[in-house]
Amino acid sequence: MQAGVMSKKAGTAPGWREDEKPWFRQFWPWFLIALPGSVVIASFVTLYIANRHADDLVVDDYYKDGLAINVQLEKARQAAALGIGAQLQVLERTVQVRLRGEEYGEQLSLRLSHPLEADRDFAVDLERLAPGLYGAQMPAAVAPNWHWTLEASNDDWRLDGSLTAADFLD
Repeated sequence: MQAGVMSKKAGTAPGWREDEKPWFRQFWPWFLIALPGSVVIASFVTLYIANRHADDLVVDDYYKDGLAINVQLEKARQAAALGIGAQLQVLERTVQVRLRGEEYGEQLSLRLSHPLEADRDFAVDLERLAPGLYGAQMPAAVAPNWHWTLEASNDDWRLDGSLTAADFLD
């Protein structure tokens, strides 16, 4: 064989070694493909989590709720004018409300709202147990920082507040 002349074998390209594997049997191409592929999979997982566990903080019909705030404020002013106040006491799944001021009827409506998850909100009708004392069984347990709204059965007044640790009896 002469110097400078390469032997050519049929079916081989220049610079090709027969002992090399094709690209799809190599490690590095698959490693480089796996990096963006894992990002695509992670983005779909993130999208699923975001849709499945969406926050309930934004109200869909904010304009309607904005108009209703004036009615709520008027009911709160009416409660203040009548000197009505309330203290809640919670023992496991039982709630009692001590009402100060003028009493209204045999029943009150209490709505308890979770601070973040609207699907955990519920309402109970409080029955009069004694003068100024109302009570009911709750369908679920509550914790501090839950918001409460107390309304008269005739819808004349409304009180709002949040549960604190002092509202829970041990």
